[in-house]
Amino acid sequence: MGGWVAQCAELLDPLYQSMKKDLLGSKVIGTDDTSVKVLDRKLPFARIGRIWPYAGDCHHPVIVYDYTPTRGRAGPAKFLEGYKGYLQADAYSVYDAFFKPERGLTEVGCWMHARRYVFKALESDQQRMGPALHLIARLYAVEERAKALSLSVEQRLALRQRVSAGLLGKLHKYLLELQPEVLPKSPSGAAVRYALNQWAALTRFLEDGELEIDNGATERANRDIAIGRNNWTFFGSDNGGKTAAVLRSFIASCKRCGVEPFAWFSDVLSRIPAHSVTGAE
Repeated sequence: MGGWVAQCAELLDPLYQSMKKDLLGSKVIGTDDTSVKVLDRKLPFARIGRIWPYAGDCHHPVIVYDYTPTRGRAGPAKFLEGYKGYLQADAYSVYDAFFKPERGLTEVGCWMHARRYVFKALESDQQRMGPALHLIARLYAVEERAKALSLSVEQRLALRQRVSAGLLGKLHKYLLELQPEVLPKSPSGAAVRYALNQWAALTRFLEDGELEIDNGATERANRDIAIGRNNWTFFGSDNGGKTAAVLRSFIASCKRCGVEPFAWFSDVLSRIPAHSVTGAE
């Protein structure tokens, strides 16, 4: 049965490549990564591989997964080769080379990550971190209001510039005031440092109404992988990781588009034998 799964992924690879091509047409792509255990016959223990989900924008509603044996820069660099546009991710250092002018990518920060740092520091420094967390909550309230009112891209941008820009100005000033007061290695120091170091990327969403305030779409795409690890425990090999990435891409994209995944697989796989190998029909 495991062999059948791999054969299905091989049959569907042309569609996977087509979906990746569609993804790379996005104005903004969100990405993240999560760890997975992988068996290796050369080692007496399982090593760690990575799964990377890439989420397209609203005009390209696909989620494409990639598997890499390591967390090195080569993986996302190869996957995103030729892409020009916005890339929304956390502050992982491998992305830094992507945002050089000659590369053609623009960084978009994630307030979800910044908020986690502040929330983590809240337990030990409620007096300082409380006001910062409150301002971040007000930023999200603006986004919720835009969603509730079903605002257009232009209207959402106007709302952000009218309300969110002022909130960000207050937060930036507050963090600068806190910076000399907190110990660099303390949770509060880490929260302040992360936000200030990423400030240009974190405020990028003020420039375009199509940009999101955070990278929640790819975070949610990783959630099913995290839950699945408790059941399947590990990949049997690097090839198994690639098989999982292909099949998971179709499942996640189906869910995003409101299509029942099993029905999609049943339909597509039943029609593949009658389809021309050359794609001429």
